[in-house]
Amino acid sequence: MLSAGFARLDITPPFGVFMQGYYSERRASGIRDPLYVNAVAFSDGERSAVALVFDIIGINQAECAICRETVVKRTGLPPEAVFMACTHTHTGPAVYDGLYPKDPLYNEMLFRKVADAVALAIADLKPASVGIARNTLKDIAFIRRFRMKDGTTRTNPGRRNPNIAGPIGTPDESVQLVRITRENAPDILLVNFQVHPDVIGGNHFSADFPGFVRTSLERTLDNVHCVYFNGAQGDTNHINVNAPEWDKNSGYEHSKHMGRSIAGAVLQVYGKTEAVPGDKVVFAQRMIKVPSSRVGAELVREAEKIIALHEAGRDAEIPETGMGVTTVVAEAYTRKRLEHGPDELPLHLCALAFGDVAITGAPGEPFTEIGRSVKAASPFAMTLYCCCANGSEGYYPMRTAYDEGGYEARSSKYGAGVAEVIIEQGSALLRELKK
Repeated sequence: MLSAGFARLDITPPFGVFMQGYYSERRASGIRDPLYVNAVAFSDGERSAVALVFDIIGINQAECAICRETVVKRTGLPPEAVFMACTHTHTGPAVYDGLYPKDPLYNEMLFRKVADAVALAIADLKPASVGIARNTLKDIAFIRRFRMKDGTTRTNPGRRNPNIAGPIGTPDESVQLVRITRENAPDILLVNFQVHPDVIGGNHFSADFPGFVRTSLERTLDNVHCVYFNGAQGDTNHINVNAPEWDKNSGYEHSKHMGRSIAGAVLQVYGKTEAVPGDKVVFAQRMIKVPSSRVGAELVREAEKIIALHEAGRDAEIPETGMGVTTVVAEAYTRKRLEHGPDELPLHLCALAFGDVAITGAPGEPFTEIGRSVKAASPFAMTLYCCCANGSEGYYPMRTAYDEGGYEARSSKYGAGVAEVIIEQGSALLRELKK
């Protein structure tokens, strides 16, 4: 019989730590709302596993390995039984060295708290049954890549831009709910939707809309805990380019609106879940290798010139505007980092399942079609697909995006074909779990 447990701990850092997400320096100087790690433990009496969700932009594979080791030492769980995902909020701390460095003292505290949360979730295990439901939510997630009238591709071309021809693709507007009902204990709600959490901005900590999904449901429903798993969001965001001028379409209030809307879609189906088996707990992982986007020496020298202009505060001299400048700068940093290789890069794919529900994802920012394809091919009754799962290694664009261009493909450290490999290998991993 399945048992499930829950724990949540505050992981808000001290002020002064760097914040990831932009190509400009940000140090935290305030708190809009706290950041948390949520832990959900599962056990069938023989095997136990835990799914963790952090209010953090991402934790790279190297830091994930350290965090996992801390959990394993504390709890005795097998390493492959520890599934970690981040919501990808842009108003959280840097926890790995990228453009801006991590804070080692914060990371040590973070990983110890994660181990505490896992131990608490295991201690909270109660007999449980599982139900699932789906809904559709319109006008919250929007494709952010556009084909322009001149034939080029631009990411975030600006609201009401007259040169937009149309979006490249369609958002995944599916809302997935797993309702775990426990004996003499609060329900645990696992919610899965997919859109980029970069709504608020600034230098104050916030969980962004994933936090408002949780609080909206926990305040509306009696005796429930909610965990939000952010899905494949690499080519989507919150911006409706056709929104009227009076609609700010971003900021703290819009983030609340998004959280309430996702919660509302969950509430519509909360009392209508379909019972599914939840007995057997299984988990698996595999390491795959994919090509990098390494370029030749001539393009690296051009990249160095762009980086020099950017770091000197001379972005105005870069022959681009708006998001185009960010695209050129991001591409330059990627090319410089890969100057000496490698030609192949490792990716860590993980999955866990309890009964007929699976949780899996990609270690970074997968395009919508990756999540949509893996969910469609899954042998499980419901599959929660997550971004920034067990790593945060960048964008995973579909093969066609490399020909189209745009920020995601040009900044990715992976070569064309990476998305298709993730779909193939991720689907195979789920089939392995189902045997």
